[in-house]
Amino acid sequence: MAKPPLIGIPTDRKQIGLHPFLAVGEKYVRAVVDGAGGVPLLWPALTPALDPAVLLDTVDGLLLTGAVSNIEPHHYSDEPSWDGNLHDPARDGTTLPLVRAALAAGVPVLAVCRGFQEVNVALGGTLHQKVHEVPGFMDHREDKDAPLDAQYGPAHAVALSPGGVLAAFGGAQQHVNSLHGQGVKRLADSLIVEATAPDGLIEAFRHAGETFLLGVQWHPEWKVTQNAFYTGIFRAFGDACRARARLRQEPAFA
Repeated sequence: MAKPPLIGIPTDRKQIGLHPFLAVGEKYVRAVVDGAGGVPLLWPALTPALDPAVLLDTVDGLLLTGAVSNIEPHHYSDEPSWDGNLHDPARDGTTLPLVRAALAAGVPVLAVCRGFQEVNVALGGTLHQKVHEVPGFMDHREDKDAPLDAQYGPAHAVALSPGGVLAAFGGAQQHVNSLHGQGVKRLADSLIVEATAPDGLIEAFRHAGETFLLGVQWHPEWKVTQNAFYTGIFRAFGDACRARARLRQEPAFA
């Protein structure tokens, strides 16, 4: 029996009391196991960052998770950050080079929420720092006082691009959750739109190259096995990781 794919997950750096900790939300780890059928490997976000090749040489896939922090704006514009905006420079320094290295190495990538934004920035795109303050866009943030099931419940429809990865198992439209304040302003040239919100905001994309790279702005990891569309996202990622694992496990011949 083939071994399950090993999937790397970069951590967040969080201050707990007097000490910094490295952490990943359990829901992402569970989704790798239950949705993608993989074995999660947590990769520390440190300053200076570890060499991306150290992780990519040993894994079959890469999951970039959501987080409470936002990418520091100097990575994509000359705009100042806003007061109270939470940042994680160690994660930025880890994930942005990692995206480019994963594509170069042919490692499948699934990017969720902050991870979705990281991919766009890493490949040359830009972000709105506050989508809800941009004329024409709706408020995509969750009600933080609501129960978790309400926060992660269906918030709006997304139109899936015909012929895309998502449309293959999601049809023309799906309803998704929405828990983000930032969003794509200019899409990186190498990315192709997979889904849009009713206000036109890009909600999902894929990479134009051969390597599997799918990014979604919503949170498909939430109760992944109870939502067929979300399960499909992680299953597609898992299938790409298994294909990569088979290549890595095949014996080399002279």
